[in-house]
Amino acid sequence: MPEAVETNPTDQATPAPPDRVETRRRTWTIRRTIAWSALVLAVVAVAGSLALWVLSPSASDLQGRVDAQAALHGVPRLQPGEVPPLLAEAIVATEDERFYEHHGIDVIGLGRAFLYDVTHLCGCQGGSTITQQLVKDLYLNGSDSGVMKLVDIALAFKVELQYSKQQILADYLSEVLAGDGVYGMPAAACADFGRPLAALDLGQIALLAGMPQAPSAYDPRFHAIAAATRRTEVLASMVSEGFVTPQEAVTAATEPVVVHSPSGRC
Repeated sequence: MPEAVETNPTDQATPAPPDRVETRRRTWTIRRTIAWSALVLAVVAVAGSLALWVLSPSASDLQGRVDAQAALHGVPRLQPGEVPPLLAEAIVATEDERFYEHHGIDVIGLGRAFLYDVTHLCGCQGGSTITQQLVKDLYLNGSDSGVMKLVDIALAFKVELQYSKQQILADYLSEVLAGDGVYGMPAAACADFGRPLAALDLGQIALLAGMPQAPSAYDPRFHAIAAATRRTEVLASMVSEGFVTPQEAVTAATEPVVVHSPSGRC
């Protein structure tokens, strides 16, 4: 007769407590909900981006808009080969240090501006690139608030796909507000110094490059001290980017803010 095998109760599988089973079920449900929510958000984001791309202007008429803006204000426009290299460097160092690296949107700049605004409880920094500023002026009547910010982003991408960086920079410098009622850097050079852009020195270039942030506040015709302070900031940015030496910046910063009463010709 075979011997009876004793069974140890501890050798048998012990069912999980009901509360543990319920916890696992809830965890699985939460994970599934999160996964579906992420998928839905991704689909909505893609669909929204496609709709925004289709519905926003094509940007193929950018050059015509620059011409129209120059004609409206009676000022000359710049071609890429007419932009002084020093002015290009000053504007890039001051307004958009990654201009030649991004494709219309500076993600790093946007993130930095967002963190600054959150920590300082203000809307102090916009993080817009030169390309975004250009399309905001020419397509969005100077405002990119609310949903227009998304349109601004889509247009910036389109502009970067169709035009070179040199063309975009020339267009921006042709139409940007560069003083109290003064549009375009060529007109600003004439109004402030009575000289063409190509004849300006480093100090004068730096002064003009600082204008777009606050054209009226930094206009040297009316606010010489503020203009000189802003010029020093621009020169510091140019030194930081390696465009000029510290000694060159110091020399330029000591120049008087000379404003010329234009005779109508430069």
